[in-house]
Amino acid sequence: MDDFRKSLIKSTLCKVLKRLHYPLEVMMLCVRWYVAYPLSFRHIEEIMQERGVVVDHATVHRWAVKMLPVLAKIFRSRKRSVGRSWRMDETYIKVKGQWKYLYRAVDREGQTIDFLLTAKRDLAAARRFFERAIGQHDLPDSITIDKSGANTAAILSIIADTGADIQMRQSKYLNNIVEQDHRAIKRITRPMMGFKNFHCAQAIIAGIETMHMIQKRQMIPASKGQPLSKAEQFYKREQDTSLHSV
Repeated sequence: MDDFRKSLIKSTLCKVLKRLHYPLEVMMLCVRWYVAYPLSFRHIEEIMQERGVVVDHATVHRWAVKMLPVLAKIFRSRKRSVGRSWRMDETYIKVKGQWKYLYRAVDREGQTIDFLLTAKRDLAAARRFFERAIGQHDLPDSITIDKSGANTAAILSIIADTGADIQMRQSKYLNNIVEQDHRAIKRITRPMMGFKNFHCAQAIIAGIETMHMIQKRQMIPASKGQPLSKAEQFYKREQDTSLHSV
């Protein structure tokens, strides 16, 4: 990656953050820990203090909400292609004391296809999820779902609009792979004890899902060579190879 693009992406993060009172390396480290491990913002505050960096948990929260959507967008442009047999399901995320719906899909190998946090579980939400996934990966050959009427209606409407020959299957057994994959996301969100508002939830879920995909090696490397660690892949998204553990 040339120096111009490195500086361009770094300047994008700096623009989002406006004023940098901490080195970007420290900010990135805190944000990565938050979406990679089951830690609260207070845990990160304590860990950083042990390393001689005094940062308030609320500050780390602001960094996460501002930076994670930017990093997730960069990752989407470098995401590997996925299989054409999709398994789709929803799980629940608590926002402001109420359950919201996280639509997710994986292929038969367990690679994440896409995700979408929505306030409702209905035809419009399911349709929006499929349109987002298809926009990134094109039409699948088959989609396996549970017996949700909204999901069924969404798939049928897409088939009707596109004329695509998509096989729709309703199978609890075949959907085990996506239900198991939910656990990786829930493991990270559990210590968070819910989200304060929908905007924050969207930003942080995007970061958690992105880190989960990086862990599954779904990012196209910028260059050939030795395989990068999970942490290096996270930092490599904005091509700042100077980021290392504090």
